[in-house]
Amino acid sequence: MKYFNVTVMAKGKKRQELIKAENRMLAVKVAKDKFPSTIVIKAVETAAPLEETFTEFMDGFKKSFKGKIPLNDKISTIRQIAVMTDAGIAINDTLYEVSENTDNKRLKDIYKNINADINSGNSMSDAMTPYTEEFGHVALAMTNLGERTGNISESYHKLADILENIRDNTAKFKKAIRGPLITLAAMGIAFTILIMVVVPKFKDIFSRFKTELPLPTRILLDLEWAFSNFGLLIIVIMAVIIFVVKYMYKNNRDFRYQMDKMMIHPRFYLINKAIFLSTMHKYNLVFGELVKSGIPVSEALDTAVGMVDNLAIKEKLLTVNANIGRGMSLAESFEITGLYENMLLQMVKAGEAGGQLDAMLDKVTNYYDMEFQDLIDNLSAYIEPIMMFFIAGLVLLMALGIFMPMWDLGKAVG
Repeated sequence: MKYFNVTVMAKGKKRQELIKAENRMLAVKVAKDKFPSTIVIKAVETAAPLEETFTEFMDGFKKSFKGKIPLNDKISTIRQIAVMTDAGIAINDTLYEVSENTDNKRLKDIYKNINADINSGNSMSDAMTPYTEEFGHVALAMTNLGERTGNISESYHKLADILENIRDNTAKFKKAIRGPLITLAAMGIAFTILIMVVVPKFKDIFSRFKTELPLPTRILLDLEWAFSNFGLLIIVIMAVIIFVVKYMYKNNRDFRYQMDKMMIHPRFYLINKAIFLSTMHKYNLVFGELVKSGIPVSEALDTAVGMVDNLAIKEKLLTVNANIGRGMSLAESFEITGLYENMLLQMVKAGEAGGQLDAMLDKVTNYYDMEFQDLIDNLSAYIEPIMMFFIAGLVLLMALGIFMPMWDLGKAVG
């Protein structure tokens, strides 16, 4: 949202009003609606007021510390709703029991509010709309489908299956990356301890040398000096940088887009491939399941793209629905994105021509899943050479930094 100083005239006198809107045209419209007895002369974009900036910063700050609802808790409650409605229990009674039985306080409050809205005469999808951020677009789509078909139970069973598939892949990736991260952390801690404990013992000896010290030795001495004098400051600066990056990523769309675009760049070995495959698998999984359930392709595309977290990939996938609206086929729209291999495009094209799009989308999803699983299963083999390179580099730096001056001293004595 932007801020505009809108100049209006009332009874021959001009005054300025601060209007918050997405663009200048909307600002003018808001001013006309808000002050119907005035004439809008002009609208000029301006900086946000200090109090508004502070309020937005505090809201973002609180949001950055407000964790998401655990996926396991959501899946558990969705399964309960599916089972209870399948047993013939009314939806309002089901939601009441689910809200009473769940241990998650936020979910408890959300289900109570949804139940209250339903009892007030709203549909379940309307009652869930304010909580789209908590449940996701796919949950809202499956709720709409369940209401249209009159079978909430089947829709929620399928929704739980989709979320479980996403959860399992995420958990598998985290488990595969945990080992290398622990190794890297242990290497960093061990190297820091060596710098702080071993190097000072040689520092006095090195200081007596009248010749210039070798480069590895100078690096070790500089690191020891920095850690000894500014160790706490370095830790604080690193913590602040991490916090600022996380805060900006969550609250600044332009910053997040640039970060997401950078993370899928080819120079980010393995990371780019893992993000791309997991994102495409999730997108095609949701899209395929929605099409299979009978949701129109256009609506299924909108819902599926809402599940994409990477903004750089999302920007390309958003063009698919727009191109279909211009008369292109699904395969042609996918091809324009540049995200699909030719083999997959041929499969989608064959599915459209033969009326078996849902079956072909299953094959596309399975392909991305197979590629992602292969990457995860062989992650250790991919990372081991990199880890060995770093370990060898640190050991070599430490060894050369300590022993090269000794060798020079031995030659001098000889």
